[in-house]
This record gives sequence, structure tokens and C-alpha cells, in this order.
Amino acid sequence: MIVVSDTSPVSNLLLIGRLGLLENLYRSVIVPKSVDTEIRMLKGLGKDISEYENAVWIKVLTPKDQAKTSFFKSILDPGEAEAISLALELDCDFLLIDERIGTKVARERGLKTLGLVGVLVKAKEEKLIPHVRPILDELRSVAGFWLTDKFLDRILSEVGEL
Repeated sequence: MIVVSDTSPVSNLLLIGRLGLLENLYRSVIVPKSVDTEIRMLKGLGKDISEYENAVWIKVLTPKDQAKTSFFKSILDPGEAEAISLALELDCDFLLIDERIGTKVARERGLKTLGLVGVLVKAKEEKLIPHVRPILDELRSVAGFWLTDKFLDRILSEVGEL
């Protein structure tokens, strides 16, 4: 399985010490160079990123098609642009991405996308975590992950936690 990730799923799980969920679900995750750079900038903000630095299952690649990447950069941030470009080049199974516009652009190009909340739902389905709610609460309080209460209630209802 080929999984490419934008910054948000990796950085948010890293900030709460649960980056290993991605390894347990996908065995290997590919991030583009700009995503790697964004994640490493957390260190300059005083965050412990050793779990990321030691994750040999995360591969850093650079998209080859610079014209396509430049086009995406004209409408998206560099991490999203490179993640979508790389996902297309690698014909990935899933692109992990949270941002609404990036998700829309990726889906318009035929990519299957999954956000961080979807990753947590899948982790619960695979019995890697017993509950989604405590992790979402931690993401909101520790990592500053943004979710509307309405969306949170919908997800918790879907996973039988409401």
C-alpha cells in the first residue's frame, strides 16, 4: 500500500505522541520534502520531534514533475502541492490530507483522500485504539487541531461514542 501524507496528519499525531498509529495502519508513509521541512520546523518551536526523526518507516521524497508541482503551488501551500503531486506520481492508495481546498483538488484529480479524523476512525475499526473521543480531545487541546462541535458529534455518533 502506498500512502502519501501532507503535514497535518503527521504533525498533529506527532504533537500528541501517537505518530505510531500511522505505522501500525500503513507500515510506511511517504512525505514530500516540503512536508518534512514543515514538520522539522516544530523543533524550532520547542516541540519534541524525536518520534518523527526516528521513524524509519517515513520516507521523504521530492516530486519529479516540477511543472505540475508549480501549478499546484499557485493554488495551494507548498506541502499540499507537493503531497498531491507526489501522490499522483506514485499512484498512491491514499493521500492523507486535512485541508478542505487541498482535499478538493486531490479528489478532482482522482486521488482517494483521508483526513486525520478518518485515520482515527480506521484505527478504531482495526482495533488499534479503543476510542476515538479521547484522542480527538487531546488533538484539540494539545495540538490545536480544529474541529467543529457539529462534526465532532457526527463522528462520535458514527463510531458509537455519543
